[in-house]
Amino acid sequence: MNQDLPDSLSSDHLDPKRIVSRSSMEHMHPEMAREGLLFLVDKPSGWTSFDVVNKCRWLLRKRLGLKKFKVGHAGTLDPMATGLLLICAGPYTKRLQDLQGMDKVYSGAVTLGAVTASYDADSREEDPRPWDHIEDQEIQRAIQTLTGEILQQPPAYSALKVDGQRAYALARKGQEVILAARPVTVHSFDLISREGAMITFRVHCSKGTYIRSLAHDLGQILGCGAYLSALQRDAIGPYTLPSALHISDMARWTGDPNESHPPE
Repeated sequence: MNQDLPDSLSSDHLDPKRIVSRSSMEHMHPEMAREGLLFLVDKPSGWTSFDVVNKCRWLLRKRLGLKKFKVGHAGTLDPMATGLLLICAGPYTKRLQDLQGMDKVYSGAVTLGAVTASYDADSREEDPRPWDHIEDQEIQRAIQTLTGEILQQPPAYSALKVDGQRAYALARKGQEVILAARPVTVHSFDLISREGAMITFRVHCSKGTYIRSLAHDLGQILGCGAYLSALQRDAIGPYTLPSALHISDMARWTGDPNESHPPE
């Protein structure tokens, strides 16, 4: 799954001198955050995107001696997922909307033979069905129908709002949540390998694309059910995962190496 990123990923670049990555962090100072910085962060599994934002905000506020400091992220990753998260600090939070609009690249795994309410491994398997009769060619054909400009229905367990409430909050209460399908673009959806019921893949897509929905829809087309069992975000626009800081790097850079656990 470590393939070259597509050439079509592009965006208006921010000042490279204000992008904090693994290679640049040693040459930058936390005080620069007062004028605005973009952090490339590798989100750990089990953390929410807001956990990462809150941790970065805490570390920066503590280092800068501020009671309040603006920090935000440019595109949510589910708790199960890992990979690139763009964190803007200070005046650079005004660029969040621009960053959110960029294409993204993901790699991960889909498990055939069952569905889950959340469309991923964070909820229990339901409706088990046979999968071992399905040939790789059938999977390739199904993937092709999910490539290009498509209408995609977001999962009920999502952060989208319904009558002012998060859809996932309503779904957890047992309420039926049906979200309207919306247009997204899947530039490429590649089958990388298959081992039994598990498929590994790589997707290059537009903003707003739910990889969980792609996994679920793939299972529906194949007739055996499927859910997302692993996910990593490899790129957002021109920014790539190998350049990203770990939370421990961020804590060390701000002078608090013991603060690398999720916030309470």
